[in-house]
Amino acid sequence: MEILKNRNFLLLFIGRILTNIGDSLYAVAAMWLVYDLGGSTLYTGLAGLLSILPRIIQLLSGPMIDRVPIRGLLVYTQFIQALLLLIVPLAFYFDFLTVGLVLAITPILSTLNMWVYPAQMSALPKILEKKQLTQGNSLFSLAYQGIDVACNAISGVLIVVLGAVSLYLWNSIGFFVGALLFAQLKIKKSIKTSDNNENKTTMKASVTSKTMQKALSDYWTDMKEGLRYILATPLARVQMGIIVINAAGGATFTVMPAFADSLGGAGVYGILLMAQACGSLLGAILAPYLKLERLPLGYLFAGAFCLSGAAWCLSVFTPWTWLVVLVYGLAWFPGGITNVIINSVIQKAIPEKRLGTVFAAASGLSGIAMPLGSLIGGALGVVAASSSVIAGCGIAVFCVGIFWVFDSTTRSLPSPDQVDEEWFAPYTNATPEKSVSLHAAH
Repeated sequence: MEILKNRNFLLLFIGRILTNIGDSLYAVAAMWLVYDLGGSTLYTGLAGLLSILPRIIQLLSGPMIDRVPIRGLLVYTQFIQALLLLIVPLAFYFDFLTVGLVLAITPILSTLNMWVYPAQMSALPKILEKKQLTQGNSLFSLAYQGIDVACNAISGVLIVVLGAVSLYLWNSIGFFVGALLFAQLKIKKSIKTSDNNENKTTMKASVTSKTMQKALSDYWTDMKEGLRYILATPLARVQMGIIVINAAGGATFTVMPAFADSLGGAGVYGILLMAQACGSLLGAILAPYLKLERLPLGYLFAGAFCLSGAAWCLSVFTPWTWLVVLVYGLAWFPGGITNVIINSVIQKAIPEKRLGTVFAAASGLSGIAMPLGSLIGGALGVVAASSSVIAGCGIAVFCVGIFWVFDSTTRSLPSPDQVDEEWFAPYTNATPEKSVSLHAAH
């Protein structure tokens, strides 16, 4: 494969694989270790909450990603995570390991990880040609989803054979190796150009040291700019729909253990999670070969999630467990495709100097919906059957697809092949009032 001959991409890709393996195994090991030490699901619930809260920080991380060297950011986040993970086996060896210590480490690790994904996605356009971005994003999604499948399959066995504490040690080694790989990256620096709305002192301020007040002001301005690319352009319609879809996903995950228990227990739960990851993985693998970049973006998303929502809903009404697993896995196939497509669109349409900010804003906005969906799903699961909650989530996803079908702004979105920075310019340079009128015009 030609893209793998690019040394920078290969280093970034292998580093991403190691990072994803560490994250996936850590997520399973942490939940098991917290339950084992605390003896209560109260602690596992707290661990889940602490791992989700850093999503808020991700909204604030974008401007920093665009301000610091990406290679250094990747190296130091991996190195610090490796050291933090090493604390657990050391604490176990010296007999001072407690559930409180594990819970204290959890949000720090999650916070560091929130910086890695936007930084990696921001690095891709700097090391690949534009025509290779779809394939590069597909390989990244393949690594992520494929590792999820593998880790869901073997994590339970590894905990039994090695123990949760030993998984922390092996994860630590993996992050150390990842840091060494990222240290060899050669990433070109973004060309900083002044925006129309910047005053003439910006260039001077970049040479001299800024005051803390000015630095914080610029940081807040950049963060708002990243949100503006997501919320003040026609892509806002897509982003809002994705937020609803992620909320439905959070609600589904909350009641999935109860639904799986009604079908046969923990074994079915693991198989359903694997089916979900396999569906997303298959979509990501096939995305570059389906040549969907020629289709209008709005119609592509509308069709994908109409199909996804229908399968999501119907999966719980199928009479055989194997068919439930198959249909539920297929419900995630369209999402695997659209993840690759939307990442490529953002990388083509957003100026390089804003990529970290925009990816962080998009990921943060999408991720915030999941804990809210989990709360709603948990509450509904008390008064309604788990199958009804999952079916309702499928209907919600289907309705998002239907909204995109009838929304004129979404329908007018260009195909991914036609998207570039010129297409975004009229929206991002407009005032908020002008942006609204531009939306209406479409």
